[in-house]
Amino acid sequence: MEAKKNIRELSLEELLEEVTSLGEKAFRGKQIYEWLWKKGAQNFDDMTNISLATREKLKESYYIDAVSIAELQRSSDRTIKTAFRTQSGIVEGVLIPTTNRVTACISSQIGCSLACTFCATGKLKLKRNLTAGEIFDQVYHIKKLAENEYDQQLTNIVYMGMGEPLLNYKNMLRSVEMITSEKGLGMSPRRITISTAGIAKMIKKLADDEVKFNLALSLHAANDAKRSQMMEINETNNLDALMEALQYFYQKTGTRPTYEYIIFKDFNDSIEDAKELIAYCQRNPAKVNIIEYNSIDDEIFQKADPEQTDRFANYLEKHGVIVNVRRSRGKDIDAACGQLANKNKEAQPEFKK
Repeated sequence: MEAKKNIRELSLEELLEEVTSLGEKAFRGKQIYEWLWKKGAQNFDDMTNISLATREKLKESYYIDAVSIAELQRSSDRTIKTAFRTQSGIVEGVLIPTTNRVTACISSQIGCSLACTFCATGKLKLKRNLTAGEIFDQVYHIKKLAENEYDQQLTNIVYMGMGEPLLNYKNMLRSVEMITSEKGLGMSPRRITISTAGIAKMIKKLADDEVKFNLALSLHAANDAKRSQMMEINETNNLDALMEALQYFYQKTGTRPTYEYIIFKDFNDSIEDAKELIAYCQRNPAKVNIIEYNSIDDEIFQKADPEQTDRFANYLEKHGVIVNVRRSRGKDIDAACGQLANKNKEAQPEFKK
């Protein structure tokens, strides 16, 4: 028997063809597409305005790659971490409400292959890429959580959860397409940020594809030796290679990238480190987000002193760098930056030995 296919891999045109081949009018295909991408259908039986006979025919050949909420954890600062159940494992997303915005932090892979030393997800093996539908569903569920829990609309989306988005390029782009499409959630691409550990050729591909969303680079040091200590990927994508790609990205899209800079005590928090970062920023228009380090139960790094963090940020600003210090949210439920490690007991990817 032929294996069932994921119906959300069909374009609208392909779905219309499939529905008409079942003897239905084309408008039924548009209704099904709306159920898949706007109304959050978890299964075909949710599609109440589609005939039972048509639903049964669809079930014979297709499945929906829907994700559901397995567990919610609420932080004292109102952050909500969500464990999402997929067909082959659990991934995590985070709802981050602040005074001016409500952000969804979502995952692109189950686990991660890059093994950055400061990141809990990096201690997991990569299990698989998420489908476009599974990425989209995280946003859909977090959007509903924001509305139901806080009576607020989702304003921003960051692909900064588990996994490296640029290693799941096709599905990442398709998910953005449906999040921003009027046939999906209709959000502005300018409200979306894709965060990468730094893959130069894929940053250039983003530029060639003329993407409209924002790009963030996990930089963390403007010094190759230090960056390689934290991030193995720097051995094959060093700072010069990344700068060439970022310059190309800016020339093609007009969008200045953001450098994410986790600041560590006595490692990358000195004025000398700040000078290196300023020099790197001067090579291409960029912004800097300084991020507090969040412990992942190891002894490799420590959180920088708040006073030193402020001195570092002030020094950057004094020398013309646009800088923002991002205070951690959701630390008490392991939902802060770098802490997503799939601790949900129901299902976990295997840890690296």
